[in-house]
Amino acid sequence: MNALIAAALVSTALVSQAQAQEITGFNIGILGGENAQDRLNSNECYRKKIEDALGVPVKVFTPADYDGVIQGLLGGTIDMAWMGASGYAKTFLTDPEAVEPVLVKQNLDGSIGYYSIGIARKDSGITDMASAKGKVIGFGDPNSTSGYLIPNVELSQAGIPMQKGQYFEDLKFTGGHEQTIVAVNNGDIDLGVTWADGLGNWEDGYNSGALRKAVDAGLVDMNDLVQVWKSKEIPEGPMVVRKALPAEVKAKVTELTANLWETDATCAYGVAGGDAKDFIPVKHEQYQSIIDARKMSGS
Repeated sequence: MNALIAAALVSTALVSQAQAQEITGFNIGILGGENAQDRLNSNECYRKKIEDALGVPVKVFTPADYDGVIQGLLGGTIDMAWMGASGYAKTFLTDPEAVEPVLVKQNLDGSIGYYSIGIARKDSGITDMASAKGKVIGFGDPNSTSGYLIPNVELSQAGIPMQKGQYFEDLKFTGGHEQTIVAVNNGDIDLGVTWADGLGNWEDGYNSGALRKAVDAGLVDMNDLVQVWKSKEIPEGPMVVRKALPAEVKAKVTELTANLWETDATCAYGVAGGDAKDFIPVKHEQYQSIIDARKMSGS
């Protein structure tokens, strides 16, 4: 077990078994970004492991948009979720006592960051944001960090107005990362933003992220696409649990997840959306820059 996780769990070791019986079920929320069935398939092994560990029924919920997970956490109908940093920021800003971040994905190089990646078809003639002027750009979801918040902030700071008709002919929300990638690939939009860890090979869709999942699913051939923009590094979104859950429940789910790459790398690959090194502890303070960005964007 990760030594930091072990240390964090010492104080919960004496919590009685009776406390775990305060729950009769456990619900996992999976953010949008790919179709619901693929989300269920990628997380079925994870769902089963948590169900075995807690001894209560565990269900996976795949709301149509990011806000469905956020509202589920705020309302207590979802108990844990892997969130984007922006989604976590919105949850915290709405109710600071709703959830707590416990783990984050660690990349193969030891980093815990990723990037918003701008993509276009290779035959589009778009090679950068300058050649994207007058084109149609696609975003995934208003609550997506890499699929909206960071591109909106960074492009605005670079002098590119983010209102329809001012620089881009149109700005469209596709509904998620997978939808953005497919829309670009099909020529329905000229360019779009999605996410990747920025490590590994372009033709593989990098090591992890939405591009890698799209390649794994056979949705795109990366040789048909080009990268036209890349953000500054973004802090990887956290795994969060509801603060109101019994301490032993939170500890069991956290420990199981922290050990997942060591106990079942195939299952961990599905949860992480590609290759990674580990799931490691994370603190709220690591997301302050994203919280500030959400405040600045007025959302």
